[in-house]
Amino acid sequence: MLDRHRIEHFPIAFFAMIMGLSGLSLAWQKAAEVLHTPAVVGTFLVLATAALFILLATLYLTKLVRFPAAVKAELQHPVKMSFFPAISISLVLLGTALRGLSPDLAYGLWAVGAFAHLLVTLYIVTQWMHQAHFEISHINPTWFIPAVGNILVPIAGVGFGHTELSWFFFSIGILFWVVLLTIVFYRVFFHTPLPGRLLPTLFIMIAPPAAGFVAYIQLAGGLDGFGRILVNIGLFLTLLLLVQVRRFAALQFFLSFWAYSFPMAAMTIATLIHHELTGSQRSLWLGGILLGVTTVLIGWLIGLTMRAAARDQICQPEG
Repeated sequence: MLDRHRIEHFPIAFFAMIMGLSGLSLAWQKAAEVLHTPAVVGTFLVLATAALFILLATLYLTKLVRFPAAVKAELQHPVKMSFFPAISISLVLLGTALRGLSPDLAYGLWAVGAFAHLLVTLYIVTQWMHQAHFEISHINPTWFIPAVGNILVPIAGVGFGHTELSWFFFSIGILFWVVLLTIVFYRVFFHTPLPGRLLPTLFIMIAPPAAGFVAYIQLAGGLDGFGRILVNIGLFLTLLLLVQVRRFAALQFFLSFWAYSFPMAAMTIATLIHHELTGSQRSLWLGGILLGVTTVLIGWLIGLTMRAAARDQICQPEG
């Protein structure tokens, strides 16, 4: 267990790990259906992710009890506040990934996560509307996280029989994705570049269209023009960021590196579903490549995170 000092500085950003690992679990589950990879891989990943979520939730709850002022400071921080929805998103994703193992548990996690995410979305958007200290330099792609969570709800929600509720969440997500995408591009085009520790969060831009495609297919029941637009926007943004790989490779490790993980997993799932719907061999090969890249990437992130923890570089005051 962490000592008192580390508990106080335990960052909410840790829950981005659960998003990434849950996304990888879902990607391997889809790969078992499409690529006929061993189903046990997805099962192992989701169970390991659930165990890690319990650990992280316990540690953050300890921080809340012992250092409420530190949690309040994160809730009011223009960047850190956007990571709080990662907790409710983690519940939604775990509920989605556990459907085949424990339907009742999966539904409970999904329902709690969806309700909690609606509450946290209302809180954060209210803060955005009525705050007096945010500036254009504060906005960055982590602000997409609340939008992404709403888009994810329908992926399991339709199967659980909540079609209209799923459309409600999807509509919220699409609304704020479009609004925030415009503001984020304005910020990166016309203002100072993102600081190095936030540069990896550019990958979060991939998540809304990629996850939106997966959710929309569940809602619409098939592929149409809007679905094609979503998946191709996701593909373009993935390509746009991958051609800048040298910029990202030069960065010092921060927990924000986990921003690479979930968007890449979401794009993997989207390409595999696109193959299922169209028979496109390009999507099949791309999905297989992305699955391998995302798996190696997340393994690398786990290694970097463990090394940083061993060197006492995590759970420290920001300097």
